[in-house]
Amino acid sequence: MSQVSIEIQVKTLPNLPGVYQYFDINNVIIYVGKAKDLKKRVSSYFNKVHDSGKTNVLVKKIVTIKHIVVATETDALLLENNLIKKHQPRYNVLLKDDKSYPWICIKNERFPRVFQTRRLIKDGSQYFGPYTNIKTVYTLLDLIRGLYPLRTCNYDLAEQKINSGKYKVCLEYHLGNCKGACEAFENEADYNGYITAVKKILKGNFKDSLAQFKNQMHELAAQMLFEEAQLIKDKISVLENYQAKSTIISPKISNVDVFTIVSDESFAYVNFLQIAYGSIIRSHTLEIKKKLEETDKQLLQIAITEIRQRFNSNSNELYVPFNLDFQTDLKITIPKLGDKKQILDLSLRNAKYHRLERLKQVKITDPDRHAKRIMAQMKSDLRLGVEPRHIECFDNSNIQGTNPVAACVVFRDGKPSKKEYRNFNIKTVEGPDDFASMQEVVYRRYKRLLDENQLLPQLIIIDGGKGQLSSALKSLDALNLRGQIAIIGIAKRLEELFYPDDPYPLYLDKKSETLKIIQQLRNEAHRFGIEHHRNKRSKNALDTELNTISGIGEKTIVDLLKHFKSVKRISKATLTELENVVGLSRAQKIVKYYNNKK
Repeated sequence: MSQVSIEIQVKTLPNLPGVYQYFDINNVIIYVGKAKDLKKRVSSYFNKVHDSGKTNVLVKKIVTIKHIVVATETDALLLENNLIKKHQPRYNVLLKDDKSYPWICIKNERFPRVFQTRRLIKDGSQYFGPYTNIKTVYTLLDLIRGLYPLRTCNYDLAEQKINSGKYKVCLEYHLGNCKGACEAFENEADYNGYITAVKKILKGNFKDSLAQFKNQMHELAAQMLFEEAQLIKDKISVLENYQAKSTIISPKISNVDVFTIVSDESFAYVNFLQIAYGSIIRSHTLEIKKKLEETDKQLLQIAITEIRQRFNSNSNELYVPFNLDFQTDLKITIPKLGDKKQILDLSLRNAKYHRLERLKQVKITDPDRHAKRIMAQMKSDLRLGVEPRHIECFDNSNIQGTNPVAACVVFRDGKPSKKEYRNFNIKTVEGPDDFASMQEVVYRRYKRLLDENQLLPQLIIIDGGKGQLSSALKSLDALNLRGQIAIIGIAKRLEELFYPDDPYPLYLDKKSETLKIIQQLRNEAHRFGIEHHRNKRSKNALDTELNTISGIGEKTIVDLLKHFKSVKRISKATLTELENVVGLSRAQKIVKYYNNKK
């Protein structure tokens, strides 16, 4: 279909809320989106050049536009979500799904059973969940079975079958875990009272069960039935212990869904906490793969719809970190302080931990993807034109003005390339002048790379503030490399990043991966420079009068200095003391040398 046809399709779209679908030349859905105003939203794809290259590619591939008008924007959100999951369009975010989450079922039957299942059957039974962790299900079931004597058999306990004597009590009855409903030993109303209490516990409401057990305990104690009262007390302890583990901050906070998001260049991680009666009754983190450089706001809106659908949430209030642009009957709160803010922070912490775990896994299983993500992040954080695949960092070392040296360390794809590390002895500078030393080593390094036709780095990092950065820039100017290589300086005090011709430093988040790599580069350059400086000082220290003694080699000198710490002490040592370190023959030569000198 021609571009004119596309223009006609766009012009004829209604100014109503709905969902639009883009098809390519093969009539395959490549993108699904929602809009408050279909015509305005779809028109925005075709009336400008987009900042994102991926969006421009998407627009070029659109051949046909179809749309579905709905009553409200909320309906559009739900429909968009369903269509994305059904068709998995290439340019929509990918929602990693798991269709086999466990549920807790309260069976629709006489004397209902309570059990774990992964199948939802529409037979009137009640399902609680889904739960993202099977251990949570087992813990809840163990708790419920410890509190209430519920049956576990799968008999059809119809009244006529029980009255006819069809069933006999099993071992569970004799163990005290069941009261024998199959032989009419239990009243149906009492059993249904247990089920009502179980439903409240599964919804996170422990208050009624605790109150009921405490009343029973006091009544039994008043009747001098202390053993029975102790059994009830044990149940209270179990219930209070479980409640204490699941309570967050305030029991006043109930029926709330909490959502937070963290993201990087390629993925976003949305954490969901469901709160009931002051307790977390569900936690889940959704991983989303970006396709068109979507914002956190866009991704969070998609995730909220997806997660609430997936977990059948009926909560009437949302806690979110920022304003969201969609119409809803739900109450939306952006906590700023207090218990609500603490819950939001807890959710954010969960999202960050999940992201950290995933990054560690990717680093091991897919190092190329890890490197690409790191490079893309550094490019964005440092405002670079290209990804800094090849980085070089310089550091000067001189201790008390002696033996000035410099080090250059090389990182490729965010990792040290130690075979490319280089040390420099300062040749043209007299005394401890860090600025002049930096100018010399930067010039020598890149003069050599140019002479040998080697590839230049994409980023140079100078360990120091504006002064060292300015000195390095003089060398780049002399080699006509200014503008060809990005260069920044990092000051130690506050980890400020300085740019050429910019009076204001850049401050990165202290926990950002970009800053950590820069710090690693700086520390590695410092370590490598200090090591070279130490070796040079050691070599100079060996260049003493001991070298003039015939028959005394470098290894002997090192052994002597390690033991006696100085040449002066060696000169005053006795023959026996020297013999214990280097043997009689060498000891005699050293004593003879110093005796003759006297």
